Amino acid sequence: MKPIQDYTHAYFLGIGGIGMSAICRYLHEIGIRVSGYDKTETPLTRELAELGIQITYNEDISHFPDWIEAELHQTLFVITPAIPANHPQWKWLQQQEVPIYKRAEILGIITKNKTCLAVAGTHGKTTTSTLLAHILKELNFNFSAFLGGISSNFGTNYIRNSGDPASQEPEIIVVEADEFDRSFHQLYPSAAIITAIDADHLDIYQTETAFKEAFDIFASQIIPSNKPHLFLSQVLDWDATEGRKTYGEDSQSDYCIAQIDIKDGHYYFQIQYNEQCHTFKAGLPGYHNVWNAAAAIALCHGYLNIPFESLKKPIANFKGVKRRFEYLVQSENYVVIDDYAHHPAELNMIISSVKDLYPQQQVMGVFQPHLFTRTRDFAQEFAQSLDQLDTVYLLDIYPAREKPIPGITSEYLRSLMQNPEVKVVRQEDILALLKGQKPEVLLLLGAGDIDRLRQPIITLYG
Repeated sequence: MKPIQDYTHAYFLGIGGIGMSAICRYLHEIGIRVSGYDKTETPLTRELAELGIQITYNEDISHFPDWIEAELHQTLFVITPAIPANHPQWKWLQQQEVPIYKRAEILGIITKNKTCLAVAGTHGKTTTSTLLAHILKELNFNFSAFLGGISSNFGTNYIRNSGDPASQEPEIIVVEADEFDRSFHQLYPSAAIITAIDADHLDIYQTETAFKEAFDIFASQIIPSNKPHLFLSQVLDWDATEGRKTYGEDSQSDYCIAQIDIKDGHYYFQIQYNEQCHTFKAGLPGYHNVWNAAAAIALCHGYLNIPFESLKKPIANFKGVKRRFEYLVQSENYVVIDDYAHHPAELNMIISSVKDLYPQQQVMGVFQPHLFTRTRDFAQEFAQSLDQLDTVYLLDIYPAREKPIPGITSEYLRSLMQNPEVKVVRQEDILALLKGQKPEVLLLLGAGDIDRLRQPIITLYG
């Protein structure tokens, strides 16, 4: 592949994806003419269109841009895994025998030979990478960030800050290292965080052993240096690695979370390092977000040499990521929280944190399972996680890229639960049910299209 800056055009199949759109913004910023296809219009695609990026929602090849054939070999073609193999535009490009790259490959090329800070892990990588970007922006570093969610502080998934020109610091690239489809094997980061390795994507990896081995490969690709460059959650069972530092509540952690307190709805915690304690206020609620903050603190202090004192303000004023413990309504009568949780461990974290914050209130959850394979592989674990809620409404499984699996339904999931207050409902019926109940604390949970309920529920309870 020739250098990216040598292309005059770029065309994205699946341009509205959260990861794809961040790269689109970057290419547009460096002067490449960007266009692409997506199935439906979304807020992300509308924002891209406002930048002057041409987008079609028709998959027929007649809807390619006018210049496509003339500029075929000067165009960088990028595709997302969500595009089906029979997609007309993809089939036509294959017939032309032009190279078509995955998003992860492009991210690997962009980060090559640069200071790349990567965050991997089954949970927390979007929030932690966004927090890293927020810290670098607050402290005026020269950096670009490609994020897997919309930063609530900046309202975007791509952040660029040129820093102080007089400092002549090399550019830092912050990325989310996605384990799906082994995408993170395209990265060779300068430093990395691994937050958790709970088995997932078994439709890709087949076994938990293979899943963990993929993280071994990712860790082996971190470029060694004379300072700490791999930051691991203490809960990970990992062989000793040169350049490794750990964080967590274990007293043996290099960056030990020594104490966590909840005061007036805010989480305060201490990081103990070399027998000295440093107190932080977390901008986001939830024990899991304390761990995410500890990971970012460890990397910023251990690799970037940022003093603890300089990290306190950015940690405190971090507003998080859309759909990650995001308050939609917060009033005396109602609390509505939206969260992307789609794995049993993530459900455990959000539910336990909410119950700690609201110990006297009844907590209702609306959960949309994501993928038939994930529901099948972790059905019992999902049931146990959801049983912690007082009332549960289960929406139909969101299929994403998958076809139905016989017997794997939300009704099957309900049958495994012990909680008697569980009902399977259609998404179009949920608002009428909620209108009649008006719960004290309501959680919207899932990674599918459950976010379509956000605005109607804000209107209902706001």
